[in-house]
Amino acid sequence: MEQQLRALDAYVAQVAEDPETIGVVAIGSVARGTAREDSDVDVYLVVTAEAFARATAEDRWAWVDRRGLDYPGSYIDVKLADLAYLRTAVERADDPTRASFAGARVVLSRSEELAPLVDAISTLGDEVWAGRIRSHVAQAHLHGGYFLRQAAEHGDPFLLQHASVHLALAAARAALASAHRLMPGPKYIHRLVREVRSPDGFVAAWDAVVADPGIRTANALIEILDEWLGRDQSRDESLSVFIRDNELAWLRGTIPAEYF
Repeated sequence: MEQQLRALDAYVAQVAEDPETIGVVAIGSVARGTAREDSDVDVYLVVTAEAFARATAEDRWAWVDRRGLDYPGSYIDVKLADLAYLRTAVERADDPTRASFAGARVVLSRSEELAPLVDAISTLGDEVWAGRIRSHVAQAHLHGGYFLRQAAEHGDPFLLQHASVHLALAAARAALASAHRLMPGPKYIHRLVREVRSPDGFVAAWDAVVADPGIRTANALIEILDEWLGRDQSRDESLSVFIRDNELAWLRGTIPAEYF
């Protein structure tokens, strides 16, 4: 990882010369100390509100910097932020954004506010996690218990795949929420569902839904999920939560539960 640290130091020295730079936050494998030989360096570049406004007005939210300058194949993967962005992320960022700040390390700061904000983004309270579980169980009930059944009854192959994938995602998200684990993105779900503690048979039932979508496999997964996390949540309650989280997200100024 020594070469990544040299690349990060060189990038920090480069952007520190700009008076509009507020800070640099290292994220990903370099921040966590798990970088491979060929890993890139991921950072948030935190700039002034004026610089952020100019860049985002041009749809410049992310870019690659110092490509190949520090070691063969190297590059700095830059995402742009300002302090207002970080404050908003504390309040309502989605899981991939929150997860990107987990284990983050502030390597340059010109604001006392920066480090506490970075720490707060990836921290959720117990009541938030409990609400997440309720929402994801509701997703599982509707996708696995209603939409999937509709797909089978009407011979709709698209709806069958759609409902099964969303059931599997919801069940996995409920499992992650029970362990207070953020979801960095769908490409990590298959691994993460195996890393968190779950009842006997849960992962096997989850795999079965992915491999063989249908009423039988869906029912088996939902039965385990209900016994574990949804025992006190009726189908009527799930319907109401599902409507709130999905169909009324536009009204509430939120995002659908699968994008939390």
